[in-house]
This record gives sequence, C-alpha cells and structure tokens, in this order.
Amino acid sequence: MKQWMLAGMMVVAMLVGTACAADQQPKPNGEMEATIKRVVDGDTFELSGGEKVRMIGVDTPETVKPNTPVQPYGKEASDYSKKLLTGKQVTLKFDVEIKDRYGRLLAYVYLPDGIFVNEKLVREGYARIMTIPPNVAHADLFLEAEREAREQNRGLWALEESQPKESSEKKTNTSGESKKSAQPSEAPEGKLIKGNINSKGEKIYHVPGSANYDRTNPEEWFATEEEAQAAGYRAPKR
Repeated sequence: MKQWMLAGMMVVAMLVGTACAADQQPKPNGEMEATIKRVVDGDTFELSGGEKVRMIGVDTPETVKPNTPVQPYGKEASDYSKKLLTGKQVTLKFDVEIKDRYGRLLAYVYLPDGIFVNEKLVREGYARIMTIPPNVAHADLFLEAEREAREQNRGLWALEESQPKESSEKKTNTSGESKKSAQPSEAPEGKLIKGNINSKGEKIYHVPGSANYDRTNPEEWFATEEEAQAAGYRAPKR
C-alpha cells in the first residue's frame, strides 16, 4: 500500500513539475521568469539559457550592429542597460508576437522592484520608441514617455538639442547652388514612415503607398504615425 502511495505521489510531483515548466515557456500574452546573463546593447540582452531577447517598443542607438558605426549616445545607452540588467532576475512579459525575424524573443522587461525597463529607457532618454504591430500593448505609454524625455531634453534628446540647426531640406555649396542634403538610402529596421521638411520648413510625414512616398528624401524615419506626430510632423494635406 505504501509503495502505491509513494508511486502516486511521484506521479503527481512529475505532473506538477511539467505544468510549471510549461508555464515558463514563451507564449503569446504570457510571461516567464529569467536571469540575464549579459547585455548585448541598449535594447538587447542574452538570458542564462542562451536565448536572445529584444525589448519591445524601444530602439536605442546602435553599438554592435555589423557594418554600422557606433551611433551617438549608443555607448551611454548600452552602459546604462548593462548596469541596470546584467545578472538580474527579471520577469519577461510577451505580446501577440513572441519572436522577431532574427529568432529573438520580444518582451516587456520588469525588474523585481516593479521597474518597467522598456518604459524607463524611453523616459530617461536612452531610447526612442519603435512600435511594430501587432505588439502595441504599451504604445501609448511609450509615446507619453518619449514626449516627456524630449520636453526635458534628457539623454539623446539633449544631444540633439545641442547640434547646430540648419535646413534639412536644402544646403548651399560654395558656388551658391542649392542642393538636397544626403539622406539614408534604406529604412532602419521597423521604420518605414518618412519624415521630410519642405522648403517652407513644414514637417510632413509620408506613409508607404502614399502619393509622394517614393520620391521623398527623409530627414527622419518613423515606425508609426503617432511617433512621427510626437516628433512634430503632420500628415500631407492631400
């Protein structure tokens, strides 16, 4: 009888263990506990099990992207994330889509004291927002955080504020001829909306498929119309 009871208890323990393990697997709108082994750059890190994680909704300046120079404020953002996250036990919460095209987990990251890391990076000026549907659960919160960071000239926004102002639409060379300023030829990852400043100084954004999209040289790229509007751009009047 005791042997049967012992066997039964072992089966129950195995079932409970299996259920707990299943709960710790990434799934849409689920969550899991994890330990961060190392921080790759400001918005990407590696878990103790080797899985790479990309934080949802934020984009820090590049520091380790192949064939891309270290971008302004990239080192500061990377160092900040390393100090905040390296070796920490965190809660990863998932949205509708749990992996990107590179196989990285996409997650909202929470520290044990409740700090929402994605939001903190944006609010402190270490990251811009990058909203990519269908993962939009906190898009409004990130937009509000970026507005605050811009208004307070925090982090990378202070850096931009200190840059000399000049017309983004035209530049004049030594012969007096006006010419278009050089623009990036390819859209950054996840950013397809073009922001352009016309000859009147009006900031206008163009979405893919719109009338002037293909012939527009962008001053900035945006992931969403809300992001473009937060940066002071408006939709075309026609």
